[in-house]
Amino acid sequence: MTTGDMVLPAAAKASTPLYKSLFVQVLAGLALGVILGVAAPDFAVGLKFFSDVFLKLISMIVAPVVFCVVVHGIAGAGDLTKVGRVGVKALVYFEVMTTIALALGIVLAFVFGPGHGMNVNPASLDPKALGSYAESAHRLQGSGLGGFILNVIPSTAFDALARNDVLQVLFFAVIFGVSLALVGDRGAPVTAMISAVSTVLFKAMALVVRLAPLGVLGAVAYTVGRYGVGSLKQLVSLVLLFYGAVILFVLVVLGTVMRLVGFSLLKFLRYLREELTIVLATASSDAVLPQVMRKLERLGIKDSVVGLVVPTGYSFNLDAFSIYLTLATVFIAQATNTPLSLTDLLVVLGISLVTSKGAHGVPGSAIVILAATLSAVPAIPAIGLVLVLSVDWFVGMARAVGNLIGNCVATVVIAAWERDLDRDTARKVLDGELEVDLSEA
Repeated sequence: MTTGDMVLPAAAKASTPLYKSLFVQVLAGLALGVILGVAAPDFAVGLKFFSDVFLKLISMIVAPVVFCVVVHGIAGAGDLTKVGRVGVKALVYFEVMTTIALALGIVLAFVFGPGHGMNVNPASLDPKALGSYAESAHRLQGSGLGGFILNVIPSTAFDALARNDVLQVLFFAVIFGVSLALVGDRGAPVTAMISAVSTVLFKAMALVVRLAPLGVLGAVAYTVGRYGVGSLKQLVSLVLLFYGAVILFVLVVLGTVMRLVGFSLLKFLRYLREELTIVLATASSDAVLPQVMRKLERLGIKDSVVGLVVPTGYSFNLDAFSIYLTLATVFIAQATNTPLSLTDLLVVLGISLVTSKGAHGVPGSAIVILAATLSAVPAIPAIGLVLVLSVDWFVGMARAVGNLIGNCVATVVIAAWERDLDRDTARKVLDGELEVDLSEA
């Protein structure tokens, strides 16, 4: 067993200097970004370069990592019946959670009415602000269900990897993994090679993640320097309501789910604090995908379950994103004084169940998918999207964190459901009796 595979007693790591903690370094980068954004906004805006470089480095590795872990998870599971059972359970769980999230967005929007009183005239909004978002949305909406399915199938496997289309990579990885499992011993060398490549990619990701403090510094400095504090007063109610909705969903819905499987959500979040901090600052859950998968494995979850559920959840289990879809849709209707009937709301709910899938990895995905959803309800002026463009970054931070937490909880639930979770190890890790060592991961 290598050091990267070990779960060490907490006392063994007690002597580690505080300044070497990635969590502390990320917090320092975040604080420095805020200070620079306030004190020197022009200079701070230029620091976005750090964030762009960090996210591009992460993006460089995500697709091959997803391919390797999914293929290895399926081939390593051996029993394809079990693989299918895990997949079906995961999809059922995803749909239930997505429906709850979509309904929560609608309910909160009507209870608090964040758009009431804005009295925005759609004719006064600048359509140029939507740019390519509207075009992408029309293509997405116009493709229909058949087009959506065709878009899941890559032209070539290399094309999917080159474009970092996670959903297409996932599709090919499932087919490849199933085929590898079916050929049996003859595929053993390929399985071993993919396992070795996966190990190398995880090491590469561990090196890139060490740059997270710089990425956080650049992202936060740019945000504060570019938008300031007072420029968002008109939309602050929407932002605050969305953050509150995500917190409510995480603590109540996901907290209840975790309690049902016998674990504390708060302890689980503490265990993932470094990853959640990075995601909050960079507004990207890609930044911690391999690290989160490795941590879930160290928690006592079988790697076959982690390799199947987490990558699939990145496209099919976007809880916070789902909340935002319905909340923003009703917000735009309220802001433009557009009445919504029960039929309109049901249409929004139904369309959102489809359009929210596969949004991961699409540039400007939130705006694109929201535009596609709005086009299903002609009564709501799609130009109202301009209203939420200016706060999309702030909303995106909570979206990314909420999505990540939802996927991590889903992995624990499916593992417990399949009895592929070492509960004794999980409790010791979450209670701090054992500390996960990823230094060699």
